[in-house]
Amino acid sequence: MTRSHLSRRTLLSAGGAAAVALGAAAVSPSAAVAATPVEDSVDTPAEALRRLQAGNRRFTSGHGRHPHQGLADLHRLAAGQHPFAITVGCADSRVAPEVLFDQGLGDLFDNRVAGNIVDDLLLGSVEFAVEEFGSLLIVVLGHERCGAITATIDAIHSGGTAPGHIGTIVDALRPVVEPVLEQPGDPVENAVRANIAAQVRSLSERSTIIAERVHQGALRVVGARYDLDNGRVVLVA
Repeated sequence: MTRSHLSRRTLLSAGGAAAVALGAAAVSPSAAVAATPVEDSVDTPAEALRRLQAGNRRFTSGHGRHPHQGLADLHRLAAGQHPFAITVGCADSRVAPEVLFDQGLGDLFDNRVAGNIVDDLLLGSVEFAVEEFGSLLIVVLGHERCGAITATIDAIHSGGTAPGHIGTIVDALRPVVEPVLEQPGDPVENAVRANIAAQVRSLSERSTIIAERVHQGALRVVGARYDLDNGRVVLVA
């Protein structure tokens, strides 16, 4: 991003802050919801990962804080965002990152598509967050019993094609899924893990922006698997 772009963003943020002040004044005290106390700042990739892991432990233990989800948080963030982590996750309705990591507004820059596939469009979105916000961590988040993976395996076994644009997803996953189908164990689980690892590699291999930040120690890319049965997120890549 150029210096002129940064200056323009600063001006826009200032204008947004003024609008927030006016908007906040219009909210009656009875309607306002107090902002969640902002957590300790996250300054390194390791701290970012620890914060997500702690949030997942709260979620799975039933002690979620549900931070940064009030009206005051909304108003605070309207002028600008600084997400500390980026997620590349599946669009599955059961795998919402803010919920399973017990985070809130402004914390995560979410990118979600069936099969958590890193295509050119999604890669550009991730690079934007790295460049614009200086996010410290990228998490590729797959999950067990992924429907996109299952559809790909079914298409390979049947020799058929998926209907409509679903075929685009199958075609993207086929090169990752096909080589692991003869491995011992559950084919869907094997393919889920292989896909997580493949998308982690893709982020650094295809993006000089990401690779440079990783080399500098300013960014980390990890792969994780979400368990639908117990809610736990475990690093796998």
